[in-house]
Amino acid sequence: MKKQQPKKGQYGYRDYHKKIEFLKIFIGFLFIGVLLCARLAVSQQAWKNILTVSAILTVLPTANLASPFLASLPYRTPKEDFYQALKPYEKQMAVLYDLILTTKDFVLPMDGILVHPTGVYGYCINRKIQVSKAESFLNELFQAHRLDPHVKILTDEKMFFKRAASLKPAREYEDDGSVEYTVTLLKNLSM
Repeated sequence: MKKQQPKKGQYGYRDYHKKIEFLKIFIGFLFIGVLLCARLAVSQQAWKNILTVSAILTVLPTANLASPFLASLPYRTPKEDFYQALKPYEKQMAVLYDLILTTKDFVLPMDGILVHPTGVYGYCINRKIQVSKAESFLNELFQAHRLDPHVKILTDEKMFFKRAASLKPAREYEDDGSVEYTVTLLKNLSM
């Protein structure tokens, strides 16, 4: 039986995504190398120019793939223990794993995000971020998308799980569709 690839927001996505992106970047650089070697093999100037321009035009998409890849390189999928500890909360609320939210100022590697009718609670493994500024940016973004601006970023795993344990099941709240919309927005923000 073939193992299914994790989708954005599922456990294991971060490592899987990095492997796929690395493969794309490798193919891009390989293609550039082939074009440059072919340039050396041809004798007509017109073909040399065409191959040179083709190689140059291939560099930009490859660099566009490499930039987010390099930003995500230090962040791996969390250990299986983290997943097993967070998995029971999936019955009570929407839970996202392995997202790396990117803004113009921040790279926020979120190992787990709880999307609840009372707010969004994310566990960010980058302890060097300015939490208040990142929360402020995300709250403004949520407000621009007509969502309640209740985003809380936690950099302490114990506090994250304590917060998860304190939340009542989402089914006890009225469903206005904002939880699903929030999940979609967070997946779209992630690389």
